[in-house]
Amino acid sequence: MRPDRLLLRALAAMALAVVVAGCIQLPFGRPTPIASRDIDLAGDCRRTEEDGFREDAQLRVADNTVQQLSWRLWVGKRGSCSFNLADFRQVRKSPHIELRANDGSGCKLMVWQDPRRVTLAHASCQQRCSPGIYEEAWPVMFDPDTGNCATTR
Repeated sequence: MRPDRLLLRALAAMALAVVVAGCIQLPFGRPTPIASRDIDLAGDCRRTEEDGFREDAQLRVADNTVQQLSWRLWVGKRGSCSFNLADFRQVRKSPHIELRANDGSGCKLMVWQDPRRVTLAHASCQQRCSPGIYEEAWPVMFDPDTGNCATTR
């Protein structure tokens, strides 16, 4: 696996842990909340990596409300995951956007922004992926200025 792919996955995992936790406990005992950012994005990210990983994601967000979401990712030739807005309902706008699956499966999508990117990630969504690939299904990241795929550097 390419080193930048490993870095991307490690960063995404850390960011997801922070978002899910809601806050970080500092050594001196005072929690620091996640910085809430207003997200407005017309995102369109389509790319194929050298190792065969591929993503095709369209995300439209206005005033922290998801208006369009269509996301498919492929883990090489081994399988894919698929997410569409019609299958989810938005349950949170701040400090990050959260959507939950309508089918009660516990699958959720989260969107958050840091200064360099807007991240769309998933949690507990194994049933939306081909068997055996879920642990390798990465988040998609958009450049907040252009809406294109964000760089991993």
